[in-house]
Formats: sequence, structure tokens, C-alpha cells
Amino acid sequence: MPHDVIVAGLGAMGSAAAAHLAARGLRVLGLDRFALGHDRGSSHGLTRIIRLAYFEDPSYVPLLRRAFELWRDLEATAGEPLLSVTGGLDAGAEGSRVFEGSLRSCREHALAHEVLDAAALAARFPAWRPAAGTRAVLQPDAGFLLPERCIAAHAARAANAGATLRWDERLLAWHAGGGRVRVRTDRGEHEAGQLVLAGGAWMGALAPALRALLAPERQVLGWFAVADRPRFAAERFPVFVLEADEGIFYGFPEHAVPGFKIGRYHHRGEPADPEALDRDCHAADEAALRAAVSRYFPAADGPLLRATACMFTNTPDEHFVIDRDPGAPEVLLVSPCSGHGFKFASVVGEIVADLVQHQATRHDIGLFKLGRFAGASA
Repeated sequence: MPHDVIVAGLGAMGSAAAAHLAARGLRVLGLDRFALGHDRGSSHGLTRIIRLAYFEDPSYVPLLRRAFELWRDLEATAGEPLLSVTGGLDAGAEGSRVFEGSLRSCREHALAHEVLDAAALAARFPAWRPAAGTRAVLQPDAGFLLPERCIAAHAARAANAGATLRWDERLLAWHAGGGRVRVRTDRGEHEAGQLVLAGGAWMGALAPALRALLAPERQVLGWFAVADRPRFAAERFPVFVLEADEGIFYGFPEHAVPGFKIGRYHHRGEPADPEALDRDCHAADEAALRAAVSRYFPAADGPLLRATACMFTNTPDEHFVIDRDPGAPEVLLVSPCSGHGFKFASVVGEIVADLVQHQATRHDIGLFKLGRFAGASA
């Protein structure tokens, strides 16, 4: 059967795209080089933050509002919880990017919020020991998603709507022209009218237009044993982003497995080869995380219970890319998300379906155009 569109990469963005495309009646072929639920890329780790007070840029907020709606819709279809609301804290010194950017997003988009000083933060949330001068934006709508379950739910929705999903099939090459795309995999060849490339850290290899722009980076997450578990329960411990002397950290309440989960943006600044990622946790990895745990969350300064490695795929300005390949209009480039994309997957799926069907979307994606890097791509 001929396909209207091939989606290569069925992680966060690709699975959502396949679901939205198939739901609109398009004939979809989805390909992924690994099995469903794998931990080889950027879409695992049990929990992922979703937040409205977006310090990265206020223009993300309308997309996030739609993302929340679509995650709830996916929950209803899946018949299982995928999004837990805990509230969210964006903390740092006055003048810091995280605090000031989050406050700006709240004010520009009239988001419910409170501003807490260090004393109020510690009193309200006893697991915290904030540094003097810390200020925090508390936004009540934030929480966390369950990434593995979200991807499974999108994949199930896609399959139920008629998409063909082929796991353990690696895309090797593609050729576009004359309104058609032919792809070659390690199991055969396929043809369609359009190709959506959503390969995460592999995008540099899959899309020559992106090769010079993308920088995959190793990221490590750790779960630390807590001495006072009620303080780290979801009803008492909001998800957070903390800009501190030691770096910018993000964390979660206990969920599903024991331990307080924390990560550091750009962890140790290590370039990553997605074909040969170091997945072990080393003493230096633990130290980078414990530096924040011991100082700001001392009740969680217990043994490291577990750790996992994943990858950021960074653009020069750390904003996404959602755009047509400049040399192949039949090919849509999606998903270099610089470590903060998962929460947007539901709405990115809708955007991809709009662009495939209509060449346009009602969503403002001007920030994600490839042309902003004019002269930098290979």
C-alpha cells in the first residue's frame, strides 16, 4: 500500500506526529531503529517536567497551553494517567535568567503565580534549603509527564488509526524529488509523498542541512535516597528549575521508584556520539549532581540509588527546529530540541500534521525556522 507520509524516529516527537497524522486519515508509515520503549535516545527517565512559566522565551507559552490540552486528550484515549500536576518552582537570584524569565512569562500571559523569597520558599517547602537571596516563581499548573507511557500511548493511537509502525528498522538514506521521497532502511525501501525526520540526536546524520548546527550532548540523571520521604512526595514537592552557583538544575518529587530525581542542564558539557554514548554513571557525574543536592536539598543527600544517561541535541540558540529541509521541500525537519522539548511533543505532533496536510499551521512557530541560522548550515 502506498504511503502519504513516512515518519522516521518514533520517540517523543515522531510518535506524536504519527498519531496526529493517522488520526486525520493519512496513510502513515513510522520507522524507528529501536524497539518501543527503548532507552537509547532522549525520551526516557520515568518523568519529564511540563511547565507554563517558561523562562526560555514567553512565546512558548501558547504552545504549552495547547500541549496541556492535548496531553489530557491523550490520557482520556489511553485510559491511564500521563500527567501529574504538582506546581512548579523556578528559582534563582534576582536578575537570574530562570527567575526573571519565568516571571516575565507569567506576567505577559497572565499566568497564576506567586513570588517567594528564600524564607517563604523554605517555610512552604521544607525539603528546600535555598541560598540567601533566592527568589522563586511558584506556578500552580506545572507538573510531570511519564515519557515512556506517553510515547506508548501516542504509538497506540497511531496504530489504532491505521498507521503502520515498524520497530527495529533503521533509516539509512533518503532521496527526495518531484514531490516524492524514497527511503532506504536496513530492511528494505519505502516511498511516500513526504518524509518527517524526527531522529533526535541522530538528526545530524539524517539531515545534511542540520549537520553543522547540532551538538548532541551527554546528560545524566540521578535518584538520591531521601531521609524524610514525605517532604519529597508529589503533594508537597513541586517540580523545579533552580539556577544556582553550581549550575542550572531541575528536579522532581519521588515517583514510581525510590529517590529524589535531579539533573543539571548541560551536565558536564560533554559532546555525545549517539552511536557510542557512555551510559555508565561515573564519580564525576554523581559529584555534579550531589553538589546541588547536598547544599539545597540536604534531606536527599543519601546514597545514589540509580542513574541514567540520555542526550540533549542542542541548536546554537537552544530553540527547536521545525521547518522544511531547504534542499528538499518534501522533507520536514523536526526535533532538535536542546533538552527541553518533551513537554511539547503533543502539540508538535499537531503542528507536524498541519504542515504535512496544509503547509501551514495556526501555531506560531517562527522561533523554530531554520532560516535564523542562515549561513551556518552545511
